[in-house]
Amino acid sequence: MSNPLQVAVDIGGTFTDVVTRNTQGELKYFKIPTTRTNESIAVLDSLSRIEELWGVQASAIERFMHGTTVATNAILERKGARLGLITTHGFKDVLAIGRQMRHDLYGVQLRSEAPEFLAPGQYRKEVVERIAANGEILVPMDEEQLLAVAGQLVEIGVEVIALCFLFSFVNEAHEKRAKELIQEHYPDIDVTASYEVDPAFREYERTVVTAFDGYVKPIIERYLTRLENGLAKKGVATGMQVMQSRGGLMASEIARSKPVRLFLSGPAGGVIGARIVAEEVGASNIITVDIGGTSCDIALISEGKAIIRSEGVLDGYPLRVPMVDVNTIGSGGGSIAWLDTAGGLRVGPQSAGSEPGPAWYGRGGQQATVTDASVVLGYIDPDSFSGGSFVLQTDLAYEAIERLAQKMSIGVQETALGIHRIINAQMAEGIRLVTIQQGLDPRNFTLVPLGGGGALHATALARELGIEKIIIPPFPGVLAAAGLLAAPVEHEASEAYGHALKNTELEQLKERLAVLDAQCAALMDKEAVDKKNLKIRYYADVCYIGQGYTLDVELHIHENALERLYEDFVEAHQRVYGYASRAPARIVNLRSVHQAGGSNEIGMLSSNKNEKEEKQPGTRRIRVAQFPQGVEANVYRRDCLHAATQISGPAIVEQVDTTILIEPGWSATVDDKDNLIIIRDTTK
Repeated sequence: MSNPLQVAVDIGGTFTDVVTRNTQGELKYFKIPTTRTNESIAVLDSLSRIEELWGVQASAIERFMHGTTVATNAILERKGARLGLITTHGFKDVLAIGRQMRHDLYGVQLRSEAPEFLAPGQYRKEVVERIAANGEILVPMDEEQLLAVAGQLVEIGVEVIALCFLFSFVNEAHEKRAKELIQEHYPDIDVTASYEVDPAFREYERTVVTAFDGYVKPIIERYLTRLENGLAKKGVATGMQVMQSRGGLMASEIARSKPVRLFLSGPAGGVIGARIVAEEVGASNIITVDIGGTSCDIALISEGKAIIRSEGVLDGYPLRVPMVDVNTIGSGGGSIAWLDTAGGLRVGPQSAGSEPGPAWYGRGGQQATVTDASVVLGYIDPDSFSGGSFVLQTDLAYEAIERLAQKMSIGVQETALGIHRIINAQMAEGIRLVTIQQGLDPRNFTLVPLGGGGALHATALARELGIEKIIIPPFPGVLAAAGLLAAPVEHEASEAYGHALKNTELEQLKERLAVLDAQCAALMDKEAVDKKNLKIRYYADVCYIGQGYTLDVELHIHENALERLYEDFVEAHQRVYGYASRAPARIVNLRSVHQAGGSNEIGMLSSNKNEKEEKQPGTRRIRVAQFPQGVEANVYRRDCLHAATQISGPAIVEQVDTTILIEPGWSATVDDKDNLIIIRDTTK
């Protein structure tokens, strides 16, 4: 392979996935263990692997795209920077007070649902200043006090100072000046300001997202700098692009300044890849289930479009950042099985990850995991796992499950089957949260599993939810990385607006959108992307006057734009809440989104079929819910399957990046795009 390459790398909790595409659209891929102590090591090692496998030097890489979980892990593991928070006088405890809502009202011990860990008591300071709701300066900022409290924070060792002043989203003058003063007097301290991160009303949410941004800023800065320097030393001449939470790429230089937009960087690529695969087979309504070693990411694509939320949740905390609507649960191949105090079997959310990994990896892991259970049940062949690139020890999987089985006084096989039943139930419940809880029937959707473990659990999940059809892409285990290859470069700018629709002038609205367009254009100028086919979309957060929460509605600019916006809002309100009225509405926030590049194609595997060896399938005894005592299953190699090949369950299809389990009662056909289409057999 001598022509230039595009390289996409997606880091997961257990494996790092690498997909390359040349100028002919030919794909190649591999998976390597994630280096949890320093995730950039695995990324840089992948370049040596590319040269070793395919003879392509780093200098031939013309584009490098990256999806990362570094920001998310920093939050989940509480390993962010030491953060100081400065607010308007009287508001320093907003971060600790949070909202009145409590999700666990009947718990014996009520715990705080606000992320106070971001900036505990002594790390929160306040300064005299006040801006009115209309932007008028009521009390000038006390600059001496500001520098004094900033100095106190520096003395106790903060790395970052977050600024969140009252109504700065209307008038940023005080926050802007405060940032300038702190940077002037303390140049080694990072400063993040809410007027840049989240210029919108709701004090608690704005404070939280600003604090999160500061909390991960040095982590992301160090990670991206280390990675970029490593790529340069390897000979990669192109810049790096990083996936954002809403499904668009941006230059790593910009990602450093907006780290809070990287929290769903990895799952977003999977949603893009799944949408493209589904379009190829004419499926517009799909549920994606991305099962990795550590977690399971569930997303919904309705009428060919991924659902984008203006606010998400991370580790139970509100995160007001546009993101693909993904429900993440702690269920994956490395999830650890354990017994609670009542002796009940539980699975996850703790994971063995890649270090030490499941017991059968032979790296010191002692606890039973889902993958160990898959080995015991006969689903995974140690000789074909990850293309045979790992030396695995089946006996260690049996020993780990046996230790758990002895505590439960049941058999090893029964325990392994129980582990699978529990994790499948957990994932099915996660799917219900993005379908039934939003008024959607999962039976009307097609399931698209991805990740290393998605295809192994697909038929069990579909059976549980009443789904009739499953699409297994040609390379499901690395689809999240492949999705990066088709992602557009995207930038967004937003501002608080706060006007009733009836008092809004269209020309005034256009003026505000032009300001946002200029901000997006400035960011696009930093990107190495063709802007000839630039797409610009506008959105407004709209609510009824007096209503507390908004709906995100696309704003189409034409003569009757405001009337159309109102009608679209009423329709959205009816769909989401089940009712709507003709009451007056108002615009709360405006957004401009610019997209360039991207495509509806990922590419095709360069050596998809094994023409030399097409043996009759072997068999392997497996245990499934329908046959707990065991049943013989045909075993196939994916690279020996051709278009129109038909398979009846029970069967197992093995490939480098995943293992596909087809349970009894299901049948599969290979289509002309090499997708495996699995259908429920309704005749049985």
